[in-house]
Amino acid sequence: MATTADIRNGLCIELNNDIFRVIDFSKFQVGRGSGKVWTKLKSSTSGKVIEHTFQSGHTINEVRVERRKFQYLYKEDGGFALMNQETFDQISIGDDMIDNGQFLKEGDLVDVLYHSANDSILSVEIPQTVVLQITYTEPGLRGDTATNTLKPATVETGAEVRVPLFCDQGDLIKIDTSTGEYMERVKK
Repeated sequence: MATTADIRNGLCIELNNDIFRVIDFSKFQVGRGSGKVWTKLKSSTSGKVIEHTFQSGHTINEVRVERRKFQYLYKEDGGFALMNQETFDQISIGDDMIDNGQFLKEGDLVDVLYHSANDSILSVEIPQTVVLQITYTEPGLRGDTATNTLKPATVETGAEVRVPLFCDQGDLIKIDTSTGEYMERVKK
């Protein structure tokens, strides 16, 4: 058993006969009352995101999870093919199991979260940042670096991101996979 003091991002808990992963949380206190912990939770079965508030000190049921490294092989109809790095077993998972899967490139490593009790897949976590090459974007004009104007660009995985005007076709860029936003240009 854990308490609300143990809540952190990525923690898996059992709530209302379902397993949820903590996406975001915030602790606050209102006036003279007891403190509260606001959480944003994602269901491992339905993929729904809910908000839930706990009283400080409330006990929660922590679910034991195991992380296993898998390699992304290819996109298939309605899902992704992954290979276990230790046993070389291949599995197929649905699109709903991976957030922002459009940023995955063949060969990337992902973490698969397994429920330790029944060995079922809870979710798949992709790396926080990825480096991808721009395959198409409108050419930028020389000297367009003073403003924060963004233009659309297509990267090698087919995903579309907004990049600054100075980025050109063929450039390598770093992307934050949680938000899908451009972070910086990477040297070749």
